Amino acid sequence: MKTKLTAIVALCAATFLCSAQAMTKDEYKAAKDKISADYKADKKACDAMKDNAKDICAKEAKGKENIAKADLEQGYKPSDKNMKKAAEAKADSMYAIAREKCEDQKGAAESACKKDAKATHKSAVMAAKGKA
Repeated sequence: MKTKLTAIVALCAATFLCSAQAMTKDEYKAAKDKISADYKADKKACDAMKDNAKDICAKEAKGKENIAKADLEQGYKPSDKNMKKAAEAKADSMYAIAREKCEDQKGAAESACKKDAKATHKSAVMAAKGKA
């Protein structure tokens, strides 16, 4: 049973990878424009917020944009380098958001939160680079 399941998963993965086609330059440009438009809309949605919630919203919008751009590069020019960049973009985004959320806390709790966020970020970056 396990062998069949493994074979099915491998076949599905191979089918997906083989069916993926390279993105044309026009598709790439259109996707890049959409990412930019999405970022502007997300950023505008943050304007209604106040204090740290607004800062968190801005970090989430920027992180979403950076991740989308890195994923787009990986889709347009697939390579190990771009795959690592995409993983690092995700780690960096999560770190920026986590640090911003820590600012809602005070004193030792804030310090512990930021220390935990930094440790999580470091391990995510190491994993992205294949060193974990």
